[in-house]
This record gives sequence, structure tokens and C-alpha cells, in this order.
Amino acid sequence: MMQILDTQKEEQIPPVLRLAFRPFFLLGGFFSCLALIVWGSVLSGTLQFTPYGHVLFWHSHEMLFGFVSAIVVGFLLTAVQNWTGIPSIRGSRLAVLTGLWLAARILMLFSSVPPWLVISVDLLFLPLAGYWLAKPIIAIGQMRNLFFVPILVFLSATNLLMHMGVVLNLPSLYQHGYISAIWLITLLMSILGGRVIPFFTANGTKTKKVTPIRWLEYLALGTTWGIFALYITGLNHYLPEQFLVGFMLLCALAHVIRVLRWKFRLTLKVPLLWSLHVAYWFIPIGIALIGISYLSDMLTLSTAFHALTVGAMGSMILSMMSRVSLGHTGRKLVVRHLVVVAFGAVFVSALIRVFGSLFFASFSFSSILVSIVAWCIAYGLFTLVYYPVLTQPRADGRPG
Repeated sequence: MMQILDTQKEEQIPPVLRLAFRPFFLLGGFFSCLALIVWGSVLSGTLQFTPYGHVLFWHSHEMLFGFVSAIVVGFLLTAVQNWTGIPSIRGSRLAVLTGLWLAARILMLFSSVPPWLVISVDLLFLPLAGYWLAKPIIAIGQMRNLFFVPILVFLSATNLLMHMGVVLNLPSLYQHGYISAIWLITLLMSILGGRVIPFFTANGTKTKKVTPIRWLEYLALGTTWGIFALYITGLNHYLPEQFLVGFMLLCALAHVIRVLRWKFRLTLKVPLLWSLHVAYWFIPIGIALIGISYLSDMLTLSTAFHALTVGAMGSMILSMMSRVSLGHTGRKLVVRHLVVVAFGAVFVSALIRVFGSLFFASFSFSSILVSIVAWCIAYGLFTLVYYPVLTQPRADGRPG
């Protein structure tokens, strides 16, 4: 990346505020552990907790709009500097955005806080991030990447639906919000995965990059867009279940063919690569399971959706954070053994949460708790290993 920063000015900024990935990866990863420890404690009866909304709402909201949104914003506001060559937010503006995210997490803990205050603070985060994302993209006319801004707007809309469900005491409305958000984030992972996984695989294995097949890309992404559109508009409730099942299975099949072409077998000696491939596999698995859940009472919709949340999101976020943190701090793209253990732990967390509940119904509660422990091991190790990486200057002495 070309030199676009003033070294003297950069040295006056605390390292943790020099690019958005630094505070948001660190805080987001650590927060996910805290949130799941609280959730597990509530489920086991060892903690009485009455947050804003209620505890089930808090769990689903905070894992999506506390944890995942922080990582998405950290990634996009870092990547936009590479895309455009224009410095992204840092210093005081990044501190404001980070403080806003943190304030929302604190306010959500208390049921006594006026709802208008919680909603105002929480809803401001994504639009403000979208504004700072759009400025450099529009400045150079890079329309190819501008579509990430509407995605943040749509994500804000699903957040609003969740809050309105609390205010209006309509559980179906906040469920509509978080399920739509899961589909939107799945779409975002599909788009970014298709961009970076073949590229990273080619670079990491010294092989030729797989050329995308246009019709397959249109089919995989188009059907994923379609599923999101059906859910956000509520049309999924009015369509025959057979149509939804067929559409989801078609979407899953397209993603399977897509990921099969990305040469997974060449990545087995490179944890930063195989972890991304494994994460992407949970996208078609999750979509297929959600479709099948319409046909069988043995598979709950919650279990199926956890293939997308714990499996795809949890695994892909951990892998991408590990890679981006190394690359943007001037370090070699080689992870420590503890991070490889973390990759394995989050994979185990997903398998137990989804298939433990599916095949061992009598142990479903225990499988949830074991899944939480495995997740906390994974993201706890990330926080431990990457704390010095994210809070210290770049290893190569460059600004950033």
C-alpha cells in the first residue's frame, strides 16, 4: 500500500486508534466472550439478569449488533483505505465511533434506562460508520465498493425492527429484525468470501487464482439476495413452504459448487486459508438446514440458523480478524499455535451447537453450554494473542 499518512501526526495518535480494525476487533472479540458467559449463566440458572428488552432479546441483539456489527465496521473502515488510497478515520473520530458502540453496549444492560435513549445511541452507530465509509468511496467515484453502504443502511433497518418489537411489545417484530439481519450478514459474507477466499488461496498456495464463473456467481449471490428480500419484506410468510425449501436448496447447491472450485485441498497446511474455507462451508450447510427445517419437526429453526451465526459468522470473523490484524500491522501472515487452537475451538463450537442439538436432543441444553465454552476458548485466545498486536505500533515501523 502506498504511503498515504503523515508519520509525525500518526505517532501522536494512540496505536489502538490508528485504524478501525484495532479497537473494534479487540473489543468485539472480547465482548462476544462476555456476552456468551452471561447468556450461559442465565441458561444454567446461576445468574438473574434483566437487561433492556429481555434476556433472549439481549442475547440475539448483542451477538448481531454488538459483536458482528463491530467487526463488520472495523473491517470495512480499514479496507476502504486500501480501496481508495484515502486515509480512513482514526484518532478522535475513531474514538467517538468506538465510544458510541461501547455506550450502546452499556445501556443495553439495564432495563431501567429510557428506551428512547437506548435506541438513539444504538441506532446511531451503523449510519455514522456508513457515512465515514461512503466519503472516500464517493470522493474517487469508486462505485464498485459503494454497495457496502446500503448494506449498513439495511442492517440499521433490521436493528430498528428489533427495537420497535421491544417498544411495541411485538416479539414477532424483533424476531423479524434479527432473522433478516442474519440473512443480510450471510449475504455480506457470501460477497466478501467470493472476493477474498480465491485471492488469498492463490497467493498463499502460489497457484493460479480460480476464475469465477459468471452464471454461478449470479446464481449463488442472486438467490442469497432473494432470500434476504423475501425475509425482510415478510413475503416468506405468504409463499408455499415447498417453494421456500426448493429456493433455499438451490441457493445452498450454488454455494457448494462455488466453494468446491476454490481448491480447499491445497490449503490444509495454511491455517489462515483452511479456516476461511471451513467457515464458508457453513453458509450452504446453514441455508440447506433452514430449508429442511420447514419440512421436519426434528430440526428447529433456531438450530438451523446457528449454523449461519456460530458456524459461518463465528468462524469467518475469527479467521478474517486474525489475518487482517497481522497484515495491517506489518507482520507476516503466519498465526501462532494458540490461534490454530482457536480456529479449531470455534469449529467445534459450531458443530456442537448445531449437530449436538440435532442428533442428541436429550443433551441439547448441555450442547449449548459446551458450545459456549468452546466459543469463549476461541475468542479468548484471540483476545490474548492479539492484544499486543492491536495496541502496539506496526512491527515494520510504518504509520497505521
